[in-house]
Amino acid sequence: RRICSLRRICLRDEKRVDSRTIYVGHRQCPGTEAFIAPKFCDNRIVSSKYTVWNFLPKNLFEQFRRIANFYFLIIFLVQVIVDTPTSPVTSGLPLFFVITVTAIKQGYEDWLRHKADKEVNKYLVTVLEDGRRIRKESERIKVGDVVEVVEDETFPCDLILLQSSRDDDTCFVTTASLDGESNHKTHYTVPDTEKDLESLTATIECEQPQPDLYKYVSARHTLSWKRSVSLGPENLLLKGATLKNTKKIYGVAVYTGMETKMALNYQGKSQKRSAVEKSINAFLLVYLCILLSKALVCTTLKYVWQSRDGQDEPWYNQKTQKEKDAYKFLKMFTDFLSFMVLFNFIIPVSMYVTVEMQKFLGSFFITWDKDFFDPEIQEGALVNTSDLNEELGQVEYVFTDKTGTLTQNNMEFIECCIDGFQYKNRDSCSELDSFCVTDGPVSKLHEKELFLRALCLCHTVQVKEAGDMETVSEDQIDGLLPPTEQQKECLFLDLYELLHVLNFDPVRRRMSVIVRSKAGETLLFCKGADSSIFPRVRSEEVDRIRVHVERNATEGYRTLCVAYKQLCTEEYVEVDAKLREARLALQDREEKLMAVYNQVETGMSLIGATAVEDRLQEEAAETMEALQEAGIKVWVLTGDKMETAKSTCYACRLFQRGTELLELTVRTLEDGGRKREERLHELLLEYHKKAVQDAPPAKLGVRSWVTASQEYGFIIDGATLSLVLNSSPEASSTRYKSLFLQICQNCTAVLCCRMAPLQKAQIVKMVKNSKGSPITLSIGDGANDVSMILEAHVGIKGKEGRQAVRNSDYAIPKLKHLKKLLLAHGHLYYVRIAHLVQYFFYKNLCFILPQFLYQFFCGYSQQPLYDAAYLTMYNICFTSMPILAYSLLEQHIAIESLMDTAIAKNATLRWGPFLYWTTLGIFHGLLFFFGVRCLFSNPALQDNGQVFGNWSYGTIVFTVLVFTVTLKLALDTRHWTWINHLVIWGSLAFYVFFSFFWGGIIWPFLQQQRLYFVFANMLSSVSAWLVIILLILLSLLPEILVLVLRKPRGPHRRQVRKAHNHVVPFCL
Repeated sequence: RRICSLRRICLRDEKRVDSRTIYVGHRQCPGTEAFIAPKFCDNRIVSSKYTVWNFLPKNLFEQFRRIANFYFLIIFLVQVIVDTPTSPVTSGLPLFFVITVTAIKQGYEDWLRHKADKEVNKYLVTVLEDGRRIRKESERIKVGDVVEVVEDETFPCDLILLQSSRDDDTCFVTTASLDGESNHKTHYTVPDTEKDLESLTATIECEQPQPDLYKYVSARHTLSWKRSVSLGPENLLLKGATLKNTKKIYGVAVYTGMETKMALNYQGKSQKRSAVEKSINAFLLVYLCILLSKALVCTTLKYVWQSRDGQDEPWYNQKTQKEKDAYKFLKMFTDFLSFMVLFNFIIPVSMYVTVEMQKFLGSFFITWDKDFFDPEIQEGALVNTSDLNEELGQVEYVFTDKTGTLTQNNMEFIECCIDGFQYKNRDSCSELDSFCVTDGPVSKLHEKELFLRALCLCHTVQVKEAGDMETVSEDQIDGLLPPTEQQKECLFLDLYELLHVLNFDPVRRRMSVIVRSKAGETLLFCKGADSSIFPRVRSEEVDRIRVHVERNATEGYRTLCVAYKQLCTEEYVEVDAKLREARLALQDREEKLMAVYNQVETGMSLIGATAVEDRLQEEAAETMEALQEAGIKVWVLTGDKMETAKSTCYACRLFQRGTELLELTVRTLEDGGRKREERLHELLLEYHKKAVQDAPPAKLGVRSWVTASQEYGFIIDGATLSLVLNSSPEASSTRYKSLFLQICQNCTAVLCCRMAPLQKAQIVKMVKNSKGSPITLSIGDGANDVSMILEAHVGIKGKEGRQAVRNSDYAIPKLKHLKKLLLAHGHLYYVRIAHLVQYFFYKNLCFILPQFLYQFFCGYSQQPLYDAAYLTMYNICFTSMPILAYSLLEQHIAIESLMDTAIAKNATLRWGPFLYWTTLGIFHGLLFFFGVRCLFSNPALQDNGQVFGNWSYGTIVFTVLVFTVTLKLALDTRHWTWINHLVIWGSLAFYVFFSFFWGGIIWPFLQQQRLYFVFANMLSSVSAWLVIILLILLSLLPEILVLVLRKPRGPHRRQVRKAHNHVVPFCL
């Protein structure tokens, strides 16, 4: 051990060993010659990303990794180094604005994380040191410290429970901050621990930190003079959990700071990229190519024009041929860079910060929506990331869990079956524990008593100090509730000694207890899912119970089978020894325990089964029906029996009466009497012919299954899915997956039952990576749904806990809220941001095209058309606020109408709408430039005969530009608020005020003032007024005609049909 400690210190690599040794209280064990304290991390929690020292370089590095920011940085450096026609301020100031706004936003978010970290790290705790109770800050706790925690305090680090104030050496804990479960969990002190902790000399050998909250700790408590004792999750108190119903406990710190399980489970914001971001990048490349083409054309034409006699320089200052040829290529490259700088505003750098602000501010509308508030839990919707708001309106596949998501996860006892006889729970109770005997004889008292004893003993119940009884939901498939007052009178008074608990887990799908009665009998009681229990009992007992179980499942009830086994003395001694040996193992303890569990849980006798009802959530059927009508496909992924899940699908209207079900389960594979893989291939081909080949062709833009004459539903179980996804080498796995996916994509709904958590994620990943990369959404409320949620987007708040919510991008209280989240909020978010992106490219093309055309009339001299102030302020001030307000507040269709519509995948960010907006920008740019040029055909535009110069020319073009693009957005606005009026008319007023102010004062810091009184002189000309008004009207005439000729919008069927066929975005 000393050698290992030295090795860890010298190599500074604790991960090279599989376990760590902790000295309780930092006291050396007897017999150790030299004690070198192991090095572990401190107890500081660091969730922040930056520090004061690295914020600036780290943040700048991250921001300039974005292509647009890096591009404008290069342009700015070119302007500084090369003699360019525009000032470096024109590109440097917008870039500085974007970088600053983003840095402030990220810095504020990180400051909030620093503040939360400081609150946790500076929290005062009590530590035992040298027999004294010392108060110290939480961050100063070290591994090995003995910590005191009192009732209602949270544990400052991961502790092994050494001592409790309760007489039974237990304590109660709630883990609401970890997994949302508010019920009390029982934890136990380490056996054989001395009461006097000051004199305790012990070591704890445990595994290295790992993030699993629920698995074993794999630790060994070694006392110097006593035997080794195994430690499990029941001895570990996790950081963040709260002590309840226990006055005080003492524990030794085993994991601290960033090595605690809570810290290891911390995940940053989702890095999923939305389809909008991918479209922006594609459009950006197109405009970058346009920019390069413009610069190349102007550079080429400049040298072609200068090659003519008399065009390169005046006659009195002609250069020699040698001077002309000197540095010719360098001059050409410099000119190319100068044209790049002149036209660089075609790339909208401010679009990125506007998109970020739209997403960030838009996410508050989900949080503020009163329809999402659930009065039962007093909570509303939660947005964990705002980067995917628009994806909500693009969802094509919804993957949902059943229990707790489609259903309420609130079990109500319906009936039970004992030894093949049915007993129902009714209001009129018989003499037998409130069960109403339906077809069972009263003489079967032994079986009934054994059945009820099994239910009483085979679960975990804690008794509070106040005397109340509460069920601990370790076994998620248990449907029993605490007894009523009448039933308490019938409780058995026999005492049993609890010997072992064989815990429930989702893989085994069962739990068992080994108990000893006062008579000395050793019994094993086991309960679990029928698929887990039936193979482990005698086959002759299964048939009489199976009938009831399958009938209950068909009726939509959840079933639970109960079995028992009597252990002889020799058998129990052997099992006891193996269990203790497995629990002491530091390596592969879970596998060894599983082997012992499987060995003892065989040859049992089946007693009976229970049936409980898990009712549907409120408006679950209406929500599923609305999603399907909107063109979204719903897949149910559950671990329940096929019959139960199928009944739920019918109740949710996912399956209709006329739906033909295509079943691909173990039962259908065994019907043919051939090998499973042969039968699987045959069924896949048969179903593919039905659902895909024989299906009528779909109309353009409409889902294929919507127009099909026959609707199909598909059912598959976990075992068959394993064959499909992991077929043998001689079979074509890719072929199976392809057939399976095509069948599922042509069905109205898909039910996957008996699914393991990993299989749920595999299903989502397979669909997500299929052709077309459809956008997927997963809903689940439990920890077993986290894997599929991480593959997709959405988590739901449920009764089982909050682990799903912590790992999701969005969380809503009830399933019914999904309808408005997708069909209203998602639709509007997508249409708004799509319009924002297209509008930004359009207005920048209108802005820079006249600058490009101007080069043809100024000898390609790189003379700017607009003043530097206009170049700088165009995207920052004059046109930024109206589109931001539009992207937050626009409602092109009434919310009520949106609840029945869907939008096609990326409908308004495809190349068709992009070409429309680009063509519109080219049309407006040409009209602005040549319209003003027609005005300047008569240069004497003022009463005094003075002529307008080139800056007046550019100012008139810029005025028409600002008014046109702003009024174009006003015409596109369908939902007017006072904010829209303020920013639209305010932006135009600000432009006029700024132009008067900028040109009306002599600014001492400017070397040359190009716009001095230019704007005022321009407005003094009636011809200029006429041209400005006329060009604005001509530019907007097509839009005005469309508005006049089109019928007024309203929530009528034609509007809904337009939204469904995606005509609306093209009319915006």
